[in-house]
Amino acid sequence: MTASEFQPPQIYTQEDVQQILHLAIAKKTDRGELSREQLWEIAAELEIDSESLQAAERDWLNRRLLDKKRQEFDLYRRDLLKQKVTRYAIVNIFLVSLDFLSGGVLSWSLYILLIWGLGLALDAWKTFQTKGEAYEQAFQRWNLKNEMRQTLASLWSKFKNWWEPQTTTSDSTVDDW
Repeated sequence: MTASEFQPPQIYTQEDVQQILHLAIAKKTDRGELSREQLWEIAAELEIDSESLQAAERDWLNRRLLDKKRQEFDLYRRDLLKQKVTRYAIVNIFLVSLDFLSGGVLSWSLYILLIWGLGLALDAWKTFQTKGEAYEQAFQRWNLKNEMRQTLASLWSKFKNWWEPQTTTSDSTVDDW
């Protein structure tokens, strides 16, 4: 069947419409980017009301922010795992060396190496598991902790800014005496 023989369907699914419009928009723009004004024009042509578009834009921005936070969380978990692996390697190299030098064979240090290694392997598995309820709970705890830390830092800086003019004023009055 050639392209000239192909007859487009009379009805499209919503997913088909999105894909076709996505391709048309990509071909229309040179850089593959659209301005916010162009987005609003396209929405107006599609008879999408401004409230719906604003709500969709807010949802999209919130998802982007959440995705960015998840990437930061994943990076944080990987950094923690790297620290644990480094600690594991340093301590176990020391213990294996000590065991080997003291008796000429490896005995008790292998138990520590294997048990600690099992725990480390479970931590690694958990670190790279980015789906599921446990991941979501860990992310929520981390996110809440970061928000609390940012709030406290903001309050502290506001307090310092408020306190500094108070102390400089009182210092200058003491110097004036």
